Amino acid sequence: MVKLRLKRCGRKQAIYRIVAIDVRSRREGRDLQKVGFYDPIKNQTCLNVPAILYFLEKGARPTRTVSDILRKAEFFKDKERTLS
Repeated sequence: MVKLRLKRCGRKQAIYRIVAIDVRSRREGRDLQKVGFYDPIKNQTCLNVPAILYFLEKGARPTRTVSDILRKAEFFKDKERTLS
């Protein structure tokens, strides 16, 4: 099973990549694909929307934190518009 979750990148400041990763992998393990990044200090989000849609259609589950980030970025509103 694949999940969309955060992978920490920054050493001093916390910067996270949003990655599609196998459930059995650890947090810093090898990811399938990088689908975005999130900077909580500057409150910046960069998303690769086609890649996220691809993994969600294949059954990937976002973690609670990633789903909150996607909701703040109004990702699900855009998805509903494309489906209707």
